[in-house]
This record gives sequence, C-alpha cells and structure tokens, in this order.
Amino acid sequence: MDQPFWYQRALDVPSVEGWTEVDGIRIRFMTWGKEGLPGVVLIHGSNAHLEWWRFVAPFLADQFRVAAIDLSGNGDSGWREEYSGEGFAREVWAVCQAAKLGPRPVVVGHSFGGFVALETAHHFSHEMTGLVLMDFTVAPPEQYLEWGLRAEREGVAAKRKLRVYATREEILGRFRLIPEQPGVHPLVLRHMGEAGIKPVEGGYTWKFDPSLFDHLEMGVDQCDKFAALHCRSAVILGEKSTDEGALFRPYMSRITGGHLPMFIVPGTYHHLMFDDPVSVTMSLKALMLQWLGEDHRAEMKDKLQQLLEKRRG
Repeated sequence: MDQPFWYQRALDVPSVEGWTEVDGIRIRFMTWGKEGLPGVVLIHGSNAHLEWWRFVAPFLADQFRVAAIDLSGNGDSGWREEYSGEGFAREVWAVCQAAKLGPRPVVVGHSFGGFVALETAHHFSHEMTGLVLMDFTVAPPEQYLEWGLRAEREGVAAKRKLRVYATREEILGRFRLIPEQPGVHPLVLRHMGEAGIKPVEGGYTWKFDPSLFDHLEMGVDQCDKFAALHCRSAVILGEKSTDEGALFRPYMSRITGGHLPMFIVPGTYHHLMFDDPVSVTMSLKALMLQWLGEDHRAEMKDKLQQLLEKRRG
C-alpha cells in the first residue's frame, strides 16, 4: 500500500509520554520538540485521543515544544463522574505546566477540542500567546444548540456501558469518523482506530466515556467568552467540512469586523489533520511564528540596529 510521504516521517519523530493529575484523575499527554522552544498544546475532539495529532505535532517540533493531551474521559486518561468546561481547562493548563511548554503557550483545539480550547482561554488567556480553533466556531446565541446535558435533555441511562467486541479486527471494522468523510488514508484510519480501543474481559471496547456529555454544559455564552479574550485568536477550517460546529464562519467574521485570521484549507473535511497534515501544520506555523514575531519585534529591531552600528563602526 502506498503511503503519503508524511506518514512514516511523522511516526519516526520521537515523542515522550507524560502524566499529570488534575482533581484526582490521571491525565496522559505526549510531547515532541526541545524544552525551551515556544510552547503549543493540541486538544483532540470528542470520542478521540491525542493520536489525532500524530501527523501534525512532529512537523511543528522543529520550531516548537509541542504537547498533545488525552482529555479525561478519552484515550488513556481517567474518567470522571461528571465533566465541565472549567475542569477540562484545568487539565489543559496542567499539561502545559507538566510538559514544560514555557510562558504564554498557544492553545489549539479541534472540533469539541475547540470548545475546550475556548474554555482554557476563558480562564487563562492572560497567560496565553494565542488561541486557535480548528473546525470549531462559536454560534450566535439565537442559533446555538447545546451538545451536552444529555441526561436532562434526552433522559439517557446513567453509567452506560460500551459494547464489547469479540476480536480486535471486529472492533476496528466498526471504527468510523464523525462526521464520516472520504479520502482518509487506510493507514491513518487504522492508526486512529488502534489507539482508541482497549482489551477488556470478553474482547475489546472503546476507550472513551459514553457518559461524557450527560452533565456537561457547553453553554450558550461561547460567543461572549470569545469576545472577552485577552489573547490573540484565529480559526482554521476544512473547506468541505460538514460538521455543524464549524458552520458559523460568517458570524465570527462579522463580530470581529472581518479582521479575525481564518484559514480555509482547500480540499479538506472536518478531520483536516488526516486529509492534509502538512497544510494544517504550515497554517499553524504561519500563525504562531507571526504572533511570536510581533511579541519580540522590539528585540529583533535592537539586534538589527546593533548589526548596523557594528558594520558602521
């Protein structure tokens, strides 16, 4: 099977597993890149895990210290009785510290991870360089639909159990992206599926907590939280995305006077980091290096002035 050129290159870049504890729950993360480089944390979507970033993080690591998190209720992190936006924000910020991302990291979130990234910025934007929402947008209050509070809204059964599949191949055959999309390389799908399952008595099951959205309130005030941020922000979207959480680009443009940086990656769908990880990486780098340049413009100007004075002397 032919591989995209970036597939094995990404897998060959070393990464280091780490753990931290937040509110009594162990949180897993992975790091790439040297300590001391500017920091960025990557947040996956719902029912996912940190491997969602496996084909992006390595290509950021030459210029950034990168961490990817397994949010509680996902991947190999622990599960909670109930989840909250503030709790997820504390997890992300704890990983920023444990992963030694340095002062003022950039926070990036995809899909549901965009909600978590916004919550993180809501609580910590004074200490952040910037926020990047990836295929996630904030909705006008009159069009907002709550994804959470399922126990109250739908009356779902508490403590639901995930289905157990008899064999590894059976469960991997059931793995699907939500929303589904064409063109994702089979090796990438296989990698994501394998990282999202675990052996249990009787076979295999998924790693995510099916009750994560039972009591979590994502909130109609997301646009207000976005408007009140104290850090830079930007949006990266898949051109062909059909995810309902990514459909409010015109609203975000309108409320920012058309000045919010928004990257539309051609030919990509909701899971754009699987479609074209190189373009996604370059979009992130363009944003983050520009922000860093703006923050250090005075130092750069001083260095260049010193060069001119030395050459004249």
